[in-house]
Amino acid sequence: MALNGTHLFEDLNEVKCAIVEKNCSAERVAFLKDILEFNNYEVIIVNSPPPKASKTTNPDEVPAALPETFTVGVTDTSFSPVKTIINRELKTKDGKVLSMDYWKQREEKEWYWSK
Repeated sequence: MALNGTHLFEDLNEVKCAIVEKNCSAERVAFLKDILEFNNYEVIIVNSPPPKASKTTNPDEVPAALPETFTVGVTDTSFSPVKTIINRELKTKDGKVLSMDYWKQREEKEWYWSK
């Protein structure tokens, strides 16, 4: 187990992995896998376990179908998403340094020093 919450480890498919993200949608998994494999990381993807049922639910109720989510990990156990983004270690396919906004799939802002 990690010393803090930003650098987590788990065994995914019987391989020790650094966890990139948990409970990702299929679209998010495709995005992360594309970036990480481009940056020479070996990516392992497994289905996330379903959330635990709360004790307050009525046993007569039929639970709604939960969306399928995934856990994404890399075999490089020194990988930390926060560290690699802040240290500018990841690149996009067009050769630019990957920003936090790009990683989170948000609209990138133009920085004041690039105007």
